[in-house]
Amino acid sequence: MGVNASNNATFRHEGLKSNFMFLLRRIKECCHVLTNKSLCHPFEKLNKTLCHAELVSASQVVETLKRVQGDISIRHTFKKALAFTLAETLIVMGIIGVVAALTIPNLNSSTADKEKVAKLRKVYSNLNDAFGRAEAVYDPVEEWIQMDTTTTAQATRVGERLTEFMKISKNCGVTTNQHCFAYDNAIRGVRGANLTGFNVDNSSNHYKFQLADGSSVGLLFANAAVTFYVNIEGPIKIAKFGRNTFYLFANSTNGVDYPHATSMSYTNLLDCFGEASNTGSGITCTGWVLDYDNMDYLKADNVGKCPNGTVLGYDSTKNSCK
Repeated sequence: MGVNASNNATFRHEGLKSNFMFLLRRIKECCHVLTNKSLCHPFEKLNKTLCHAELVSASQVVETLKRVQGDISIRHTFKKALAFTLAETLIVMGIIGVVAALTIPNLNSSTADKEKVAKLRKVYSNLNDAFGRAEAVYDPVEEWIQMDTTTTAQATRVGERLTEFMKISKNCGVTTNQHCFAYDNAIRGVRGANLTGFNVDNSSNHYKFQLADGSSVGLLFANAAVTFYVNIEGPIKIAKFGRNTFYLFANSTNGVDYPHATSMSYTNLLDCFGEASNTGSGITCTGWVLDYDNMDYLKADNVGKCPNGTVLGYDSTKNSCK
């Protein structure tokens, strides 16, 4: 039996059209799910034509494909317009670098100060705990030294009993120049001035030891109280009051204590800021650090004025340069 060529062509055309209509219907169904309707508008505008394959001509199919292709081309052009060029990217990176250069040093300084505050508070807590435990075992500190007639013997007695209750990495006792405290022996002022009367490492009247966390401690017993000098950076650093070295004291009444900022006068405040008044030792800075949890006095000038104009004072509203 012969095959009708016209029928075969019609059959192939109808099959192709049927398959293409199925594809278009699936695309239309997917388009309804998408939030971006711009992908769907070529199909939406065909309305019922998409739902009735018999109404679609070959020219309509071609036109639809062209419209879809044009829509995709527009989308690619739009995406390209939104992209950054290499020059623009480099400019942005340069701006970020300048901002980082201006802010990172301040952030590092602030972080370092916070670490120092935390370390001093830890040493203070450890000394206070050891002092309380030693008094619980050996009675009040004033009674420890009743048989000791020299300052060196008294410092030795107090130092030996305290270190029983602390983790020590190195103990120099009252032996001089063993670098348990600071290599230059003396303690300097908060702004670096050379002070007199604050020698520790080369003094046989001070009992010296290094804690497990690297901090150095030198203690002296005088006037019925223990005086502590704490260098939180250890013996490899030059000791400076208010920067890495801090003053504490202890007695039976208060345990380990310090000059509290809230009870200081403005004269004491200037002493903490620097060499503008008195000796400028900075010995009173311990109270500022432990009461206010910052070292902002280092950001101020020698009369307490911060870079932003704030004038620091010993009250609740002027204890920070922020």
